[in-house]
Amino acid sequence: MTNDNGAGGSPDEIRDQLPADLDVTGFVGPYQFPDNSRRRIPAYLYLAIAALCMVAWFMNRDGDTALVNDGVLYAAVLLAAFAVYGLSSSWRMKVDERDALVRATQAVGFAVGHASAQQVWRGLRSRPTWRVFCYSAQEPPHQRGLVLIDAIDGRIVECLVEDNPDRHK
Repeated sequence: MTNDNGAGGSPDEIRDQLPADLDVTGFVGPYQFPDNSRRRIPAYLYLAIAALCMVAWFMNRDGDTALVNDGVLYAAVLLAAFAVYGLSSSWRMKVDERDALVRATQAVGFAVGHASAQQVWRGLRSRPTWRVFCYSAQEPPHQRGLVLIDAIDGRIVECLVEDNPDRHK
């Protein structure tokens, strides 16, 4: 006898099942990091809601109603400030993780074996940056490097190369 998920046992038996988005058999390609320019969508929504709040406050600023008071004006200002920040930090990334790995390999100056890239953000305006950690191709690796690559213009922000301290353990 099989239950709804195809496993054996009674239909009342509870079985753990891997969610569809984590099922490796449904793999369709490499993961695509989302672009920071998507931050514009909520920023425009904040601006629209701020404009509506401003209009509501302006139309009822006489104090005729208890539903619209100065708090609506403060909300409009706050939402507009969030919108400005969202728009100013919605950078369009031009360097993906593969390009970042290539640039990191060029920056460290040794043949890279294992490497990993992680997206991080720098500064007040959340500028996207790739943090690439790489090891030399020897077994065990003789060197390791950490390279920060700007995800907008591809420049090397920082590069640190050192001998691998785990090599002699």
